[in-house]
Amino acid sequence: MADIFEKAEQVLAEIAAQTPANAAELESFRIQYLGTKGLIKSLMEEMRNVPNERKRDYGQLMNRLKQEAEAKHDALKEVFESQSQGAAAQAIDLTAPGEPFPLGSRHPVAVTMNRIVEIFTRMGFSVVDGPEIEDDWHNFTAMNTPEDHPARDMQDTFYVVDAPGMLLRTHTSPVQARVMENRQPPIRIIAPGRVYRNETISTRSHAQFHQVEGLYVDEGVSFADLKQTLLYFAQEMFGATKIRLRPSFFPFTEPSAEMDIWLGTDTEKNARLTKGTGWLEILGCGMVDPQVLENCGIDSKKYSGFAFGMGIERQALRLYEIGDIRLLFENDVRFLRQFAAAM
Repeated sequence: MADIFEKAEQVLAEIAAQTPANAAELESFRIQYLGTKGLIKSLMEEMRNVPNERKRDYGQLMNRLKQEAEAKHDALKEVFESQSQGAAAQAIDLTAPGEPFPLGSRHPVAVTMNRIVEIFTRMGFSVVDGPEIEDDWHNFTAMNTPEDHPARDMQDTFYVVDAPGMLLRTHTSPVQARVMENRQPPIRIIAPGRVYRNETISTRSHAQFHQVEGLYVDEGVSFADLKQTLLYFAQEMFGATKIRLRPSFFPFTEPSAEMDIWLGTDTEKNARLTKGTGWLEILGCGMVDPQVLENCGIDSKKYSGFAFGMGIERQALRLYEIGDIRLLFENDVRFLRQFAAAM
């Protein structure tokens, strides 16, 4: 039994005498004394051979052994790490030019949205926002699209299962409804943002896209005001010299129209883009239906207004001559990097 205590005292003396000179020697020290197969571990296993009356003394000696070894290892490890960091710092040439970091850029859809917003704010429109999870009233019914209206089939969307009557908005028109409910004319706003539709068979090829919608309500607002506003936008956005308005249908405007810009057929690209007509559709618009004004608490006999809406992705495709809308959302940095210099 005395041999076990003597061996432990001998190991304690060895630990005190050890002087590792570098990190490699320190690791050897750790393995020799503190490793799973080290001396301290084997000595602890001898506890079962120590008489009960001496187990306390032997346990205290083992604790001392372990603490001495760990303290020495930790102290030397800190010294060696500090020396290593100092050497690494000295090896750095502070006069050398730094490594350049690649600069990011705004997404083409964001740039297009900002450009549209900038044009309309110069015309006196203010920017408003609203919730993306909407109720049925603001998204459909207030916009003259009751539950049995066939136009709802054109805007199949995602409904919230646990909240009947709540859905992901299909357009930013609910923002217009909320503004008209809480503000009396004159109203001149644009509402950019994300919208959602369940369109598996669609050129968008995804459920989420972006829109900008505009609204102007005041006394004496006419279709001529709408046309001039959109002509100015087309000139500023695309440099278009001519626009045309074709009759169309939207539940919330009457009369309604689709607006085209003139590209011409001088180039093969424009001829292909316009299917040989020279005209390219970019947005929908119309005079606000009187029933929509009444739904939102505005006197339709006193006030009139116009509204318009456009998909931002479509404008980005035209602005940057992108051939496939899916490129905008594939997150391919090779594609996005092309816009860094221009933005």
